[in-house]
Amino acid sequence: MRKTYLILTLAALGLPLAAPGATAEETGHEHHDHEHMHHDQGQAGDAADPHAAHRAQMAKPAEAAQATDLDFKDLTLVDQDGRQVRLVSDVIGDRIVVMDFVYTTCTTVCPVLTALLSQVQERLGDRLGTEVLLVSMTVDPTRDTPERLKAYAEDRGAGPGWVWLTGAKPTVESALDGLGAYSPNFEEHAAMVLVGDGRTGQWSRFFGFPSTDRIMEQVDALVAARQSGHQHEHGAGG
Repeated sequence: MRKTYLILTLAALGLPLAAPGATAEETGHEHHDHEHMHHDQGQAGDAADPHAAHRAQMAKPAEAAQATDLDFKDLTLVDQDGRQVRLVSDVIGDRIVVMDFVYTTCTTVCPVLTALLSQVQERLGDRLGTEVLLVSMTVDPTRDTPERLKAYAEDRGAGPGWVWLTGAKPTVESALDGLGAYSPNFEEHAAMVLVGDGRTGQWSRFFGFPSTDRIMEQVDALVAARQSGHQHEHGAGG
């Protein structure tokens, strides 16, 4: 069901569904073709298109992960079940996290990002919620109430281990600003995915739409780094 949702989402938006293991070069050529398509179709109407910025992002190939320094503020937000949670203490903690930024009325990049995280959810299996946490933070807290986020999440197959965050507008905007995800016009927010380790503070940012494989490679690298560090400590203590 979730795979069908991803395929339908990408197909409806005119985006290619990269096959597992597809190379950046292959997906880049596909996106390049779509860039020409969007340019030809949208040249006359972009000025009147409120989602022109998002459509331009969707036409570009995903960039490689970039190491990034984030300013995680331990602010009080609200999850999809209406519970108050602190971003650092309660949500991130010492977990490995995959995070994106969406809003429920979005019809362009957000459904694609959500579909990608849905595929990551499938790939993680029973690791989700124990070893790895998925987090989606709204960029439109005024309209995205906990109830609205919960309905949106359930409709897209989000299960336990996938946290959806909203809250007071100034608080959410402050959190977004610290994560490099704030935009004065939320409808033009950048498509991005963060992958990091709350324990070590090592984070990477993907701009655009990374493949599920790329996200999982980043997650597995963080898991391997933890295991390597644990083995090193154990050996040193001998």
